[in-house]
Amino acid sequence: MTDALLVIEKLSVSYRGGGRAAHVLDGIDITIGRGQSVGLVGESGSGKSTVAFAMLGLLAGNAEVSARRAVFDGRETNFATGEATALRGTDIAMIFQDPMTALNPMFTIGSQLVDIQRRRFPKESRRKLWARAEAVLADVGVPDAAGRMHCYRHEFSGGMRQRVVIAMALLVEPKLLIADEPTTALDATIEAQVVEVLRRLRQRTAASMLVVSHSMGLIAELCDSVVVMYAGTVVESGPVRAVLHRPRHPYTRALLACEIDPYAAFDPAQDLATIPGSVPDLVRRPAGCIFAARCPARQDHCTCKPPHRQASSGQAYACWLEAA
Repeated sequence: MTDALLVIEKLSVSYRGGGRAAHVLDGIDITIGRGQSVGLVGESGSGKSTVAFAMLGLLAGNAEVSARRAVFDGRETNFATGEATALRGTDIAMIFQDPMTALNPMFTIGSQLVDIQRRRFPKESRRKLWARAEAVLADVGVPDAAGRMHCYRHEFSGGMRQRVVIAMALLVEPKLLIADEPTTALDATIEAQVVEVLRRLRQRTAASMLVVSHSMGLIAELCDSVVVMYAGTVVESGPVRAVLHRPRHPYTRALLACEIDPYAAFDPAQDLATIPGSVPDLVRRPAGCIFAARCPARQDHCTCKPPHRQASSGQAYACWLEAA
């Protein structure tokens, strides 16, 4: 992609402890175009949030980060040396999955919305930053924004807190907005409202977006393309429509099978699909296909690294099966 905002090649993250290393990410490739929304999907523990935290320099101190190449907005960036921290709160902003812990209980929402802008607009007066925060808070759907600016986090519902966190991210006018499980712990009605806020903001801003989720449904709502992760490895990527309608990798098919049909949610006869087995030990990663132990289509040669294939639909996948 020639007009790419972000290009990451072979991003790897390991954690050392007790004389052993857990390889949490193993050579991740991600490209996000300007104005594009990319989804990062997979089971819990697949490494999705680790990708986002590595981009922002938010990993623990014992994390070892490396990448063959990382370019953001035309500039080479070294994640291993912490250069990414300079982008945090300016060019890259994040919507954290738990707004209750992302907001400080000791300060009003207004104070926090003003302070979050200081890094981007260090010379602006507090009055201007306050007025700007109030306008954005109203824009994301918080009623009586002027009055709510003086409230504390416990005075907001879960859905309203999520809107506040979205407002915080938008106030720094980022080039890339990362949404980490933005609808976690919300009921269906509030989830739909938050998704609508994000969709509307996509249409009104030029910011690119990285949506981290375990839900294919959310990815379908918000994203142009999707990257499917399993145990720290990308197993499939491509346009959302192509991946959802004709998944090439067995793991992608298994994820889609686990999606609950909302129209049959109250049908007692509905079978809930699962993926048998468990995620492999990241300290002792298997030499062959990372999904082989749980794959219903595994073959003898799955003990070797699978080839990377490219489909005419734009999908890329790592599997011994030539067609799915």
